Amino acid sequence: MKKTISTDNAPKAIGPYSQAVLVGDILFASGQIPIDPKTGSIVMGDIKKQTEQVLENLRSVLIAAGFDMRNVVKTTIFLKDLNMFSDVNEVYKRFFEEDSYPARSTVEVARLPKDVLIEIEAIAIR
Repeated sequence: MKKTISTDNAPKAIGPYSQAVLVGDILFASGQIPIDPKTGSIVMGDIKKQTEQVLENLRSVLIAAGFDMRNVVKTTIFLKDLNMFSDVNEVYKRFFEEDSYPARSTVEVARLPKDVLIEIEAIAIR
């Protein structure tokens, strides 16, 4: 059985998809981009500011499903430019506990929705 997860504390989906889907004890969170859910606007600024907003959005989706960042077992990061990798890591490590960092893949992509610099998706378990 699957359950759709939705919260006003994260940006609304900009296409035909859910913010997250819960299947049993596994949460599949769609990719989050740096949209401020209060204004609906892209967070302007450098990769650090955009990464922080993306992770705040992801945290909001997790909370809406009854999870938190400690439940995340896998993330995938999509970056406009891999030269930003170290700046992303600087922000990313503040959102996860060092002794339980999730598995992760990071890939450079040609383009992201709304021409943002970063998108992150996650899988979490109870």
